[in-house]
Parts: sequence; structure tokens; C-alpha cells
Amino acid sequence: MASRTRHNHADQDPDPRVRVLGEPVESYPVLPPETARGNPRRITVVGEPILHRPCQPITEFGTPELAALIDDMFASMYVAEGVGLAANQIDVDTSLFVYDCTDDDGVRHVGHIANPVLEDPDPAERRLVRSDEGCLSVPGASQEVARLDRAVVRGQDQTGAPLRLEGTGYFARCLQHETDHLNGSLYIDRLSSRGRRKALKEMEEVRDEIFARRAERAAARQPAG
Repeated sequence: MASRTRHNHADQDPDPRVRVLGEPVESYPVLPPETARGNPRRITVVGEPILHRPCQPITEFGTPELAALIDDMFASMYVAEGVGLAANQIDVDTSLFVYDCTDDDGVRHVGHIANPVLEDPDPAERRLVRSDEGCLSVPGASQEVARLDRAVVRGQDQTGAPLRLEGTGYFARCLQHETDHLNGSLYIDRLSSRGRRKALKEMEEVRDEIFARRAERAAARQPAG
């Protein structure tokens, strides 16, 4: 998911209000440790088949390969200036996403989740909010999308332990956006035909510039490992 401000956490002061894997911590670095360990990969773009089919569930946990994938996903998200990234956005057919997203109350949420499933909300508490939404796989475009203002996602962490993430406002939007990715859906699939065409046109106008900026940011990094 694209950042609202197109800026990364590296450009901001640390916020002491941070939740890592859903749990509060007293302090946390500006850049998650995974970002330094990982190597950025190319972000897939709308139209590539892997973005338009459900991802395979993770069945093996606690492996070096899974840990390395999470590291690479954080590095890729940082280079692309995003706040959330699903595995199929780096061409990996795996039900996993990472996030580093600040909610509307200024609380920063950082972590990953495997095999996420959105809980069905109580109909009495269901409230939709329309707001601009962008996507790293539809670079440069944004459109208004209606999302629930509160979301709960259940899944597992990289060790296989049960994980529950709850978000409101912008973080709730991020949780829904990334879970959609793993189900083979992009935010533009929620738009009218006119809105989808507008988003794709916006993307075509700026995609080369965005790809160039991503390449520059990747080249400026020290290689991990």
C-alpha cells in the first residue's frame, strides 16, 4: 500500500507509541531491523498474473527462507516508499504481508502476518469510510475507496504462533488492502469502470518517474549480508 504522504518513516522522528506484531513497545528504531537485513526486489505491476490470483498458504514456519523473505519484503517496501507490501507484490506466491503504518491517532504499527483472514464485523458496528487509496503495484495513482473504519485480521507470525492484528482508520485500511492482495484483488478492482480507467491513466503518466526513483533508492542502499 502506498503512503499517504509518499514519505517513508526514515524521514520522520521516532514515535514512542509503537506496536510491533500488535503488542506495544517502549522504543523502536526509525527503520525496522528487517529493512537493513533485506535486499529490495522489483515490485510487480497491475496486469501481472501473480497479482490476480489467490496466494498459496504458508505451511512451514520458522525457516531461514521465510525470515529472509520477510527481510526482503521490508527492504522492498522501504525502497518503494510504502506502508504495506504483500508477497505477490515481489512476485512470490505466498500468503504473507508486511507493514509499517501509522494510524489516524499517530500510533505506528510494524510487523508481518502470514495467512491473514479478516474477521467479519458486527453488523451493528460496521461503518464504511471513503478515502484516497494508492498501491505500489499501481504506482502514482490514487482513488477514493470505501473501507471499514475498523479491521481485525487473524493469522500467524513467522514462527507459526497465532497472531491477531486490530486497526482503525488508516491502519485498518492497510490491513484490508494487503489482505485483498493475498486474495488476488487490487484496490482498483473495487472501483467503477470509470474510476479504474482513471487510475490506470494516472499510473501511465508517472510510472517511469516512480520506477526511476525506486531504482535510485535501491542503488543508494548498502547491500545486505
